[in-house]
Amino acid sequence: MDEAQKKQAIQAYKLAPVEYGVIQIENTINHKRFIAVVPNIKNRWFFYQTNLNRGAYHDTDFQRDWDEMGASAFAYLVLWHKKTDDVVNMRAELKNLKAEWIEKIHPEY
Repeated sequence: MDEAQKKQAIQAYKLAPVEYGVIQIENTINHKRFIAVVPNIKNRWFFYQTNLNRGAYHDTDFQRDWDEMGASAFAYLVLWHKKTDDVVNMRAELKNLKAEWIEKIHPEY
């Protein structure tokens, strides 16, 4: 990829529509799930991998399983997403969405 193509790809990434949503990280060995409601799903898997590799979720079963079993034992999935265009109060929207999905999924982490 030459410099012009790289700049074009970066610009396209920046202009892509922002979507909020619900993500799940599942331990494929014991099938425990972590659910998060996020204001921007773009690059969220990388965000969680980075934080788990740094030990950011200390004193949790999620972090212990990540440390013991490794990243390859986990799968990432976007459960639901929507463009942010029509959201007036993102904080309230995410709070309501989280309650709805926690009730629906009952995550173990």
